[in-house]
Amino acid sequence: MSFAVKATGRAAAIVDAELPALTGSLVASGITAGDASLWGSAAEDEASRRLGWVRAVSVSRPLVPEITALRDALVAQGVTRVVLAGMGGSSLAPEVIARSAGVPLVILDSTAPAQVLAAIDGDAESGGLDKTVLVVSSKSGSTIETDSALRAFEAAFRDLGIDPAARIVVVTDPGSPLEQAARTAGYRVFLADPEVGGRYSALTAFGLVPAGLAGVDIDDLLDEADATLLEVAIDAPENPALVLAAAIAGGGAHRRDKLGLVTDGTHLIGLPDWIEQLVAESTGKEGTGILPVVLLPVSPELESTPTDLQVVRFVDDAKAFHLFEHHTDEVLVSGSLGAQFVVWEYATAIAGRMLGINPFDQPDVESAKQAARGLLDSRPAATAPALVLDGVEVRVSDPSLAAGGTLASVLDALWARVPADGYVAIQAYVDRGDLSQLSGLRELVAADSGRPTTFGWGPRFLHSTGQYHKGGPDTGVFLQILERTDVDLEIPGRPFTFAQLIQAQAAGDASVLAEGHGRPVVTLTLTDPQVEVLSLFEAAQ
Repeated sequence: MSFAVKATGRAAAIVDAELPALTGSLVASGITAGDASLWGSAAEDEASRRLGWVRAVSVSRPLVPEITALRDALVAQGVTRVVLAGMGGSSLAPEVIARSAGVPLVILDSTAPAQVLAAIDGDAESGGLDKTVLVVSSKSGSTIETDSALRAFEAAFRDLGIDPAARIVVVTDPGSPLEQAARTAGYRVFLADPEVGGRYSALTAFGLVPAGLAGVDIDDLLDEADATLLEVAIDAPENPALVLAAAIAGGGAHRRDKLGLVTDGTHLIGLPDWIEQLVAESTGKEGTGILPVVLLPVSPELESTPTDLQVVRFVDDAKAFHLFEHHTDEVLVSGSLGAQFVVWEYATAIAGRMLGINPFDQPDVESAKQAARGLLDSRPAATAPALVLDGVEVRVSDPSLAAGGTLASVLDALWARVPADGYVAIQAYVDRGDLSQLSGLRELVAADSGRPTTFGWGPRFLHSTGQYHKGGPDTGVFLQILERTDVDLEIPGRPFTFAQLIQAQAAGDASVLAEGHGRPVVTLTLTDPQVEVLSLFEAAQ
C-alpha cells in the first residue's frame, strides 16, 4: 500500500461514526467520475471546471520527456541553476517536491527586494545569473508578484548580454495573458490543464516543470501517485482519503476546526506547508473551515493539546505506527510524496462536502490584492506609529491595544483578544533569507498566547491561508512583522519598486482584516537590522 492512515482515540471514534455515510454517499467514486453535483447546486458550475486533478497523472505523462529533454539541453549549455517565480500552488508543490528529493530549486515567492536580488544574483555554490534558467509559473498570468519577478529577471538577463528567450520558461493556462506575451517574446511555454485549480495542481505542469528541470525524477513521482488512484476511488471504509476526510472534518457540532500537522522524522520536507494552502484555502469560507497549523515535534500545542486541534502526525514508515499509538487522539499518516498529493486532494474535496462549502473557489483572496493596488496607485504617506520601542515601530488597528505603552503590553493585549476557540496568525513580510530566524517566533507566540499559532511568509501566505483569515471563522488575531531596509529594486515598466509593493501588500491586507472584517491587527516594523528579533519577544514574555 502506497499510503497508510490510522486514527487513534477520539479521532478513531469520529472516523468510525462518519465512514458509513461517506461510503454510502459514493463520494469517492463520484469525484473520480467527475460528478460536479457533489458540492451542491451553488458550487456545481465551478466544480464542473475544477475536477481535472483526478486525471492529472495520465494527462501529465506526456510532459515528462519534454521536460527531461529541455533539462538535458540546458545542462549541456552549462545552465544548471533553476529559479521558480510563482505564488501559492505554483510554488508550494514544486518546493516540497524538490526539497524532499534533495534537489536544489530556488523559490522566489516574495516581493521583498533583497530576496528578489538574491534570486537574481545567485551564489558561489549554485552559480549566478549566467547559469540560471527562470521558470515563471502563473495560472492567470496576471499575478503581480510573478509578473514583477519576470520583469526584473528580463532586465537582469539583458544587462548581462543574455537573450531572455533562451533562459525563461513559462508555465500557464491556455489563453492566459501570460501565454500570449510569452509566445510573443519567444519563451518556451508549457500549458497546464485549465480544469485544475492552483492548489490542486501539484501533479500538473505547475509542479512537474520546475521540479523536473531542477533534476527531480518526476516520472517516479507520477508512478507513486498512480499507485494510489485505485485506493482513493473506491467507496469503502479502507479508502485512505475517506478516513482522512472523516478525521479532519468529522465530529459534527463538536468538530475540531484546527489541524495540527507535525512531521516526525519523515523525509517529506515541507509537505505540511503544501497541505496548509490546500486545506485552508479550500475550506476557509462562509464563516467555517479547517485551519492547518504547522508544528514541530516539540511545539507547545503538543504539550497540552487544545481540544479544538486535531493532530496529524507524518511518519516515514507505517510499520512504525505502533511507536506513536500512545499519542492518543492523533491521526498517523505514512506514504510516498505522490501518494500524499493524491490522498490529500481527495480528502480536502471530501471535507469541503462535509462542511457544506465549495472547496474549489477562493472568494476572499482578491480583497487584499485590490487594497494593495489601491495603495500603490495613491501611495499615501504612512501614519505616525503609535509607539517606538527597542528599534521597533508599532501600529495597531485599535488604539486600546497600545494603551500599556510597552511591547509586552501590546502583545498581551493582542493575545487577550483571542477567543477561547481562536488562533494567532503571524505574518512576516521580510526577506526570508536574512531573517529566517523569525520562523522560530511561532513557538514563542504559541507558548505565550496559549493558543494555536500559524506562521506565514508574506506575501506568499496571501495565496494560501489568506483566504481562511477573511472567509473563515472570526476567531483570529494578527501579528504582522515588517522590516525597514535600504535595499530596493526597480520593477521595469512599473511606477513602483519592490519595497513599495511589499509595503502596500502588508498594509492592504491589514486594512482588509481590520476595517473590512473587524480583526485585531498589530504591525511591528523592524527598523534596526542589528536587533535580535527573537530576543525582543523573549524579553516581552
